[in-house]
Amino acid sequence: MKVKAVAAVVTALTLAACGAEPRGEVTAEVPHGYVEGAEETAEAQSRLIVADPDTGAVRVVDLITEEVYDAGRVDSVRSMTGDGRFGYLTARDGTTRVIDSGSWMVDHGDHVHYYRAKVREVGVAPGKQPLAAYSDPVVSVLSYSDGTATVLDRVALDRGSVSELGKIAREPHAGVAIPFGGHLIATVADPGKPLARGVRVHDRQGKAVADIDQSCPELQGQAVTRRGVVFGCADGALLVTEKDGAFTGVKIPYPRNVTAQERVTAFFHRPGAATLAARAGESAVWSLDVARRSWQYVETGPVAAVNAVGEGGPLLVLARNGQLRSFDGAGKEQTAIPLMTPEAAAADMPTIQVDSTRAYVNNPLSAEVYEIDYNDNLRRARTLRVGGKAGHIVETGR
Repeated sequence: MKVKAVAAVVTALTLAACGAEPRGEVTAEVPHGYVEGAEETAEAQSRLIVADPDTGAVRVVDLITEEVYDAGRVDSVRSMTGDGRFGYLTARDGTTRVIDSGSWMVDHGDHVHYYRAKVREVGVAPGKQPLAAYSDPVVSVLSYSDGTATVLDRVALDRGSVSELGKIAREPHAGVAIPFGGHLIATVADPGKPLARGVRVHDRQGKAVADIDQSCPELQGQAVTRRGVVFGCADGALLVTEKDGAFTGVKIPYPRNVTAQERVTAFFHRPGAATLAARAGESAVWSLDVARRSWQYVETGPVAAVNAVGEGGPLLVLARNGQLRSFDGAGKEQTAIPLMTPEAAAADMPTIQVDSTRAYVNNPLSAEVYEIDYNDNLRRARTLRVGGKAGHIVETGR
């Protein structure tokens, strides 16, 4: 495939490389990541964006104060994805509304800044029903099932408006584009193929600067960790890392031959953490330790939702019978508790959101979100009632 077909980003994207970077420069008096009107805090200001698919009501729950903020309505919410601060909600007509949760962090590796601000509606983003959203301090990128991706000005989003910098146009496929290492990593597909076969690195102007020489056949699923970006492949996982501007791909093969039903199609993890979880068919789960580059296959029984806490932490599984279960790194079950009805668990909408101390599980048939202390035998620490139905949730500020 020619580079022009893989990525054609408009000239305005130059702003992301040259114009936006200086705007992010700070003086000694202004902490890095600060946005006018925001308050820097000493601890994470975690919040939940919760959407009711029936009424379209969108609410933001402050997990410290338990205050619930009205964040407007989105007609018949079909899906929601988040990037750590903003929620991107797809309405019945496919349009994407952007909600600012007013909670975020700036991670410098050796230290973290936490901020809080007012909840607000930002506006409508270009494109229809994003598959994924990823951000860095300069850009936010929404990826769509037709192979396109929209690059938004993150500084403008922080200030409360949607400003498109450009688009990435590729062969139509269910792919993603991810800001990483000051570049954009975009999936690559062959003409007529629904899934990607690998990834390519582009600069912020859209110019291809490197091909990752490791293939990733039938690419599905991705995760951004502190150790690099991980993609799910038919034959394992592809880890892409960056050092001094050079990008490298390393394959982490499955420990055995897997069927099409067993292979990874989506990863779940605590933001930044390098231990990933994924379904392995209907009745088992994969745990991928990126640091050790090793897989663990865990037979769990029918799975409704899954997530991984991180290195040394448990693997969390919501079973189809409504039980929440935890497994250790060797795949041995530690604890199981009843959490919701089988009907709610089987509704194909529950998710498990994980931060450094708690997990949050939504009951899509009620107004309840359950806060779980996963370090204390899955103790239900709180039941948060948000009004309406907690059909879709994403956590921010982590």
